[in-house]
Order: sequence, then C-alpha cells, then structure tokens
Amino acid sequence: MSTMFPTRTGTETDIRLPFSFIIFAVLALAVSQLVLLAAVPALSGGTFRLPLVWSAAHLALLGFALMAAMGAMYQLVPVAFLTPIWSERLGFWQFAVTAVGIVTLTANLAFMPNQAFFPGLLLFFGIVLFVWQMAMTLKQQGNKTVMTLFVATSLLFLLLTAAAGALLTFHFFAATGANSHEMVFGLHVLFGLCGWFTLLIMGFSYKMAPMFSLAHGFSMQPARYVYALYTSGIAVALIGLFLPGRALLTIGAALLTAGFALFAWHVYTILQKRMKKVLDRPFQFSLFAIAIGLGLYVAALVAVVVGSGRLLGIIVYLFIFGWIIFSIVGYLFKIVPFLWWTHRYSEKVGQENVPTLKQLMNERSITIQCLLFTVALVLAAVALLFANVPLFAVAQALFAGLSVLFAGTILAVFRK
Repeated sequence: MSTMFPTRTGTETDIRLPFSFIIFAVLALAVSQLVLLAAVPALSGGTFRLPLVWSAAHLALLGFALMAAMGAMYQLVPVAFLTPIWSERLGFWQFAVTAVGIVTLTANLAFMPNQAFFPGLLLFFGIVLFVWQMAMTLKQQGNKTVMTLFVATSLLFLLLTAAAGALLTFHFFAATGANSHEMVFGLHVLFGLCGWFTLLIMGFSYKMAPMFSLAHGFSMQPARYVYALYTSGIAVALIGLFLPGRALLTIGAALLTAGFALFAWHVYTILQKRMKKVLDRPFQFSLFAIAIGLGLYVAALVAVVVGSGRLLGIIVYLFIFGWIIFSIVGYLFKIVPFLWWTHRYSEKVGQENVPTLKQLMNERSITIQCLLFTVALVLAAVALLFANVPLFAVAQALFAGLSVLFAGTILAVFRK
C-alpha cells in the first residue's frame, strides 16, 4: 500500500482515502457484471426480482456507484466548497464499515435474502457515518451556493434510500410487510436513483462542466429552477406512490423530466461559454450520459402514462447503466489520472522528467471503451424490448468484459 500511495506532503485530503473507495468501486463493477451473466435468461425476459439480480444490482449501485461517489466527494468537496474534510480518521473507519456492509449484504442477497437484514444495518451505519462526515464538512463552508443545495439534498435522499432498503431487508427477515412492500420498494428506487444519485451528479456536474471545458461568464441562475422543478417532481411522485391511480405519479414524472431537461439545457449553455474547443473523450462520455438520461426520463414518463410496468423496469435498468454508471465512468476516466498525477508528480515538474497527464491513460483505449459501452447499452435495450435472450447475452458479456477492462485501466494508473 505504501508503494502505491506515497506519503502526502501538503494539507490536501490523504490520497489513500478517496482512492480506497475508488479501487473498491471499480473492482465491484467488474464483479457485478460477471455475476449478471448468470442471470441473462431471466433478465432478457423482463424478470428483475431474483436474488442473483438483486445482488448484482446492489453490487453495481452500492459497490461501484455509491463507493465511487463517496471517494470522489472526499476529494472534490474540499476543492468545490473550499473546506477541509471534517475527520479523515472517521473517513477510513467509514470506508471499512461500508465496504464490509456492501460485501456481506450482496452475498446474503444472492444466497440468503432472508438473512440480509443485519448486513443491511451495518451498511446503513456506514452510510450514516458518511452523511455525518459530509454534513459536518459542509457546515464549515463559508458561502453556501446552489451546488451546496444539490449535494446536501442528495445526502438527505441517500439516508432515506438506505432507510427504505433496510426496511425491505427487514420484510424478508421477519416475513412481514407484504401489504407495504411494493410501496417501500418504490420509495427505495425513487429516493436512490432520482434523489441521491441524480441530484449528486447534477450538483457536481455544475463544477465539472466549467472546469473540464474552461467555461467562464455563464449564469448559474437556471440551476435554481432545475432544483425547484426536479425536487418538486420527487415530492409529487412520492405522494403519488401512496395514492391510488396514476395521476400524481404522471405529474411527478413530468416534473422530473422537465427538471432534467432544464438541467441538460443549462449544461449546454455553460459549454457554449467554454474556451476549450475540443473536449476530452471521457468528459464527452459523461455529457453523452446526460443525453441518455434525458431520453430515458421521457421514456419513463410515457411508461407511467400507459401504465407499463415491464417497460418501466427496462427503463430503470437502462437508467442505471446509461445515466448513473456512464456518468461515473466518464468522470473517473478524467479524475483519477488528474488526481494521481497532481499528487505524485506536480512537485517534481522542472526537477526531473515526469510523465504527462495524457501518458497516464491511453486516450485511444478510453475512446474505444466508451464506444463499446454505448454499443452494449444499445444491444441491451433492443434485447430487453424484444425479450431476445441470445442478444442480451452478447450485450451482458460485452458489459462484463468492458467492466473488467475499465477496472484494469483505472488500476494501471497507480503503477505509473
């Protein structure tokens, strides 16, 4: 560990902390996609509620997306909000608790779903520690911004997602809650995908988009309307889950779609103010994920209107990959080499020969990986829509291979 992570010399976040999360995350993504290969026949037919699928989905969303987001926040929050992490020691303990919670929870979901409650409680405790850490860190920020609002609200939804998930595992453990299980599951999905992940990615996109495109002179005023529209959509959809009929759910879905569309337009206007004419491939991939997300929100609105549960399940699957995972993959391709180069080589510039930032990661390889990820998503969408098992097997095999390649690409940076 000491050779991979040199001792820091400044006052920045201990580099071992964010990269511990990120290394766990990329390995978890690879494992989750390999596990999903065993569930291809059921998934291609639109059957998503199987123990093996639950396990792989949570390994992708918790092991990869959640842990990558946590690691990125430990590094980016001090930069974006100009305040140090409240307690790095707590951060390392939180990593250990959360990692053990994820591993034990996903293992139990695969083999003993009725025993997932206690691992779920351990994971919930790890998430509480993280939210407390970030709350105390954000409390130290001098001037609060709209980005603070997005991040703080996403953390609230992370807690609610974890609480709903713990309740679902309790239902299995105690063999109770049959009457409310579907409602709690809906809350779990709404809070997790629309609340925690989407609000967080939106918030940090407002930092990343100007930074990676060298944009200046843009207005942040539309972000307030994005926040108002989108959170109103979550609130209305939340109420709609408790009431009969689809009227409120439809209104909530329409507000969510409108909020996301405004966000996509706002990012576009920011990029129009950029000084960097040619954007890096990884950043382009993250921007492409916004376009995918917008298309899926429109599709989800249609699915809610027509009342197609099967179509909504397919959209949720594609949403996890096309919006959440693609966004994080693109940003990690960009962030990891930048952070590693800054930490290891920035102070050696002019004193000895050091590699350039582009030499830490092969951009051509990244471009091919991003293109193949897109191909796999298209194949998966077609296969799911037409319940084509062989085609979905090809798509999932491609996802699995690309996830392993992605993990290897990220880990290779630490050897340079």
